[in-house]
Amino acid sequence: MRRFLLRLAPILHLTRITTAAAVVSNTWFVILWTRAHPLREPQDHEMAAREPWFLLAAGALVAIALYTFGAASNDVLDLRRDRTLQRDRPLASGAIGVGLANAVVVATLLLAVLGATAFGVDAVVMTLGVLAAITLFNVAARFVPGVGLMLLGLIYGGHMLIPNLGLRFLAPVWVAMTHALAVGAAVHVLARKVPKLSRRALAVAVISWVAWSAAILWLQHERNPTDRHGILAAIWPAWVSARSLAIVAVLAGLYALAAIRRVRRLGPGPRAAEKIGRYGSLWLSLYPVAWMAGVGLWKEAGTLAAVAIASILAMTVLREAYALAEQPTGYRL
Repeated sequence: MRRFLLRLAPILHLTRITTAAAVVSNTWFVILWTRAHPLREPQDHEMAAREPWFLLAAGALVAIALYTFGAASNDVLDLRRDRTLQRDRPLASGAIGVGLANAVVVATLLLAVLGATAFGVDAVVMTLGVLAAITLFNVAARFVPGVGLMLLGLIYGGHMLIPNLGLRFLAPVWVAMTHALAVGAAVHVLARKVPKLSRRALAVAVISWVAWSAAILWLQHERNPTDRHGILAAIWPAWVSARSLAIVAVLAGLYALAAIRRVRRLGPGPRAAEKIGRYGSLWLSLYPVAWMAGVGLWKEAGTLAAVAIASILAMTVLREAYALAEQPTGYRL
């Protein structure tokens, strides 16, 4: 068992798959939300004709493949840098060969496209767009903090639209984009990444966020024709209970308090940045639960809550198992 865990650990480190619950939850949210509102949310033939379990399986495949593609391609591109600065990474340490890592990148790219075919041609095109955005981020944008942070937010928001590009309720997309941008900025500053997040870079990120937020609000307004006569329709569709927004706002506030407390306890540095980033990723899987619970879709909320809980348990168990395998507990006489 110990030998198996030691062999499995480098793959888990390369793909970071234990923290992929957020992208799965947000993808599943769009599927379940669309199916639960057949008169409000448009459904193409593929989504209307297929069984829910098949759509959820396809959505999970797309989400996990996209996340793994991003993580693995990042390590491949950073191999030379990691050999100097982060020799404990799977590729840099030699725990995984470059050939295997490249195979993972290609395989996850193909699997993402394959999963998207369950939702139609538009979904495939959107998946290719997200793959291109991930590649652009890994190759260049992350070295330009103002642009990289905004692109990171768009990637997290954009992947949600793969199952339903015509989604009318876009507030969850905006929340995912905003949360990813804010967490990315906090991690960048706490980890003291180079180049630093200057005032100019921060201004670029904020201006871009405002522009994309306005675009999302306008698009949501245009996609809800029955609500066009009210100004508030551009902010919140009349057919969605405001309880959802209240619960999501509370969750966001709790994350902010938890992050501040963690930083005060650990102090700025890579360790605090790792904690903030990991918790931020898990927190993204809680927002879909809040959206569903706020409108009384308890079955769907329970499904998404199970994903979040399973992810937390899996992450905890795997971390503990790997720690024991790497440094077995001994007895002193």
